[in-house]
Amino acid sequence: MNARFDILATSIAGLHILQRKLIGDSRGYLERLFCIDELHALVPGRHIVQINHTLTASRGTVRGLHFQHPPHAETKFVHCLRGEVFDVAVDLRRNSPTFLHWHAEVLSADNHKTFVIPEGFAHGFQTLSDDCEMLYFHTAAWRQEAEGGLNAQDPRLAIRWPLPVAGLSPRDAAHPQLDAAFAGVTP
Repeated sequence: MNARFDILATSIAGLHILQRKLIGDSRGYLERLFCIDELHALVPGRHIVQINHTLTASRGTVRGLHFQHPPHAETKFVHCLRGEVFDVAVDLRRNSPTFLHWHAEVLSADNHKTFVIPEGFAHGFQTLSDDCEMLYFHTAAWRQEAEGGLNAQDPRLAIRWPLPVAGLSPRDAAHPQLDAAFAGVTP
């Protein structure tokens, strides 16, 4: 079987980038976004149960940082279909050596990368261009009662957003900053 993905590790254990491999000719290309046969190690015993599509109109907009508490924690496969985003994952895993560390990747329609964000991480992004479209594959359905969020401008996280933060939703702007008592989540 020809692998359709290169699975690349990041500086945070469990957090991966997929480099999708295109099969193309003069007519265009085909690219696989997900294949359980090739990616089962990233989602052991789990399945994709929800797919979401977003459009963010304005450059500089920040969405997130979102996560779901167990038992509704999820792994996300995040793709950028149009435009370019600075995509961020924050390690919230209790007792992780990289607790509260973050890693970012630029995802774009042109670079054909997928960010694989496992359970125990918060996720958000900033648009680097107008009219960004994102596609998310989730291993758990969204549950309002399980929703959690971090403040994207929390100094304890010190995320270096490439543009001034703009366009936060009222819900995202209201996420509290972390206090010393925050001990993380158990994936």
